[in-house]
Amino acid sequence: MKPYLAAALQMTSRPNLAENLQEAEELIDLAVRQGAELVGLPENFAFLGNETDKLEQASAIATATEKFLQTMAQRFQVTILAGGFPFPVAGEAGKAYNTATLIAPNGQELARYHKVHLFDVNVPDGNTYWESATVMAGQKYPPVYHSDSFGNLGLSICYDVRFPELYRYLSRQGADVLFVPAAFTAYTGKDHWQVLLQARAIENTCYVIAPAQTGCHYERRHTHGHAMIIDPWGVILADAGEKPGLAIAEINPDRLKQVRQQMPSLQHRVFV
Repeated sequence: MKPYLAAALQMTSRPNLAENLQEAEELIDLAVRQGAELVGLPENFAFLGNETDKLEQASAIATATEKFLQTMAQRFQVTILAGGFPFPVAGEAGKAYNTATLIAPNGQELARYHKVHLFDVNVPDGNTYWESATVMAGQKYPPVYHSDSFGNLGLSICYDVRFPELYRYLSRQGADVLFVPAAFTAYTGKDHWQVLLQARAIENTCYVIAPAQTGCHYERRHTHGHAMIIDPWGVILADAGEKPGLAIAEINPDRLKQVRQQMPSLQHRVFV
């Protein structure tokens, strides 16, 4: 593992695949021009609209998104974490997986994860989210991809961040960096987003890279923003604020080693 710059992109995706991919391309270009070698896209970066439209277009979205990711990785010679897009479930016409993929600079897929924790919540602001109505839950733990350049990269998606046992599993698999791409609601985000990310970083002594959605996407769908990169001590290294853009910061193996020596909590676990 070497020191490198990582970027967590922040988008306002809408129910328009072509426009969303264009925005993503522009932000990837911006991140690479600032020196990023590892770039994370948020959950629902390719399409963020009502569930009926998402399901009707799921095959087209998945096909276009996978081609886009391969093209971007090869064009910019960068590793990309695609935070979440619908991927059709074989034999289940009314369901799609919420899928994250890690793509190498040669366009090869390195890792894939289907979101396991689905957001079925009546939020106190009056909005109801029932992700399981159209999304098939994954059945496997997220993978950890072991990279000589970037360290051990653990995948997750949005609502997963509320389930610390998932991240403990990733840390037990040797994770150095935790991806938390999200489309966090504006109401819950103001109170919970930052503190949950810092908790996952601190308790696992890992870097956290958290790309995010921000603003109004359609109808009453508002997201919190504040894409972040957080170090293993819980220090916020970069925060994208509330507008589309990016958070960029260095991931440093020496800092990782220092924190793990100063606070060796992972070595002191009693219940594993």
